[in-house]
Amino acid sequence: MADMSNNTPINDKTDGSLEEGDGQLAKAKKELETWKAKVEKADDVKARLILEKLEEDEAKVKAQQEMMACLENQNECQKKFTETTKEVQDEILKLGERKKALLDKLRRCQAELEAKKTESAKLKQKFKICAQIPDTEVKFTCQNKEESDDNNQPIREVFSISQRPTVLLQGGQALITFEEEKVASQILQLAKCSVSCEQTCLDVKPKRIKMDPAVKFEIHLSISKKELLVSNVPPSIPEERMRDRLEISFSRPSRGGGEVERAVYDKNTGTGRITFLHPGVAESLALGERYCVDLDTEVNVQVGPSYQYKLRKFQTFCGTPKRTILLHDIADVEDEEDLQDHLEIHFQKPSNYGGEIESIKYSRGKALQAFFCEDKMEIDN
Repeated sequence: MADMSNNTPINDKTDGSLEEGDGQLAKAKKELETWKAKVEKADDVKARLILEKLEEDEAKVKAQQEMMACLENQNECQKKFTETTKEVQDEILKLGERKKALLDKLRRCQAELEAKKTESAKLKQKFKICAQIPDTEVKFTCQNKEESDDNNQPIREVFSISQRPTVLLQGGQALITFEEEKVASQILQLAKCSVSCEQTCLDVKPKRIKMDPAVKFEIHLSISKKELLVSNVPPSIPEERMRDRLEISFSRPSRGGGEVERAVYDKNTGTGRITFLHPGVAESLALGERYCVDLDTEVNVQVGPSYQYKLRKFQTFCGTPKRTILLHDIADVEDEEDLQDHLEIHFQKPSNYGGEIESIKYSRGKALQAFFCEDKMEIDN
């Protein structure tokens, strides 16, 4: 009985241990399944990460290749930029040198231009005609031609104008013109000439003169027989109406007008041109110089011939007279006429290398103007 009572607890313990072991085993299995799932999940993550790493490695290699290509392209661009910069700098240097050369040339040209302007001003002043033309009788000549029956042709004239060469004779100087050139040449070879006066001996110095420039030209004048020039027309009405009024006014025979072919008017200048159908009307009206025109009121306008002129054959010349000499440094020791007589007597003597004198003029104080022509010299006070 005792043995039986002792065996019962042992079996209970064994069963309890087995149940406990089964629970732990189940728990272990469950944990194993959990860890298997985690391992599988980790393997999946690992495989995905490995795949992503491979992709990233490929992208990295590709990026490295692209970076290397960019670096090579950058180096090439840098090389090209450096070459281009050098070329541009060389071009800028060349342009700078060219600019400097052009500026130097511009300064030279400006200096030459100023010199030319100065020379031109001197020449203009030298060849400038500034003289009062006196009233002179004009003789009209023409070539022998058969007279034309056409009265509509304009009146054509040619005027030849020739300026006489001049020399300014200052005080204490004298001009002597000999009849022969060789006499003047002989005198000019002397450094000085001793002229005997009443109470003293006067030393004078001969020299060759150079005349002021002179000009010669022709004026070709053409005067219309049918056109009349109208001026000083007041701009009181519109231009088109003004032309009609002028045409009507100049068509009146009672005022000396005639049939008008055309009327032209310029409002800006206040002038006009009236062309008549027949010649002769314009000539007669031009002689009157004034004409009454009907505008808003009656107005006297100025009328004149319509002409055109051209300057032809303009020539400038200057030279040295071969038979005339200038005596200067003449001391004022005697009366003007007496001293001139002494000079004339001295230079007429062959012993003094002189000869026959054509004309002589001595100026004691005031300046005189000497005019030269082909046959003689004239003095103008």
